[in-house]
Amino acid sequence: MSKQMTIDCAIETEYIQLDALLKYSGVCSTGGEAKCIILDGEVAVNGEKCMKRGKKIWPGDYVSLSDRNVSVNVIGC
Repeated sequence: MSKQMTIDCAIETEYIQLDALLKYSGVCSTGGEAKCIILDGEVAVNGEKCMKRGKKIWPGDYVSLSDRNVSVNVIGC
């Protein structure tokens, strides 16, 4: 059984695009890697499979990928 890891990723903008979030948070090392895992259907946003690289991720949204999770929080509000 794999252990779930949570990464809190604070953003200073209103939202961030899904592919940028995966790279910014360190879940993926490159934008190309993020693109591939999104298009392969390995990513869920708020529990629903998402294959849109440019999906807007807002503060409070939850993004999951295999054994990694990313929580988005706003800085300075």
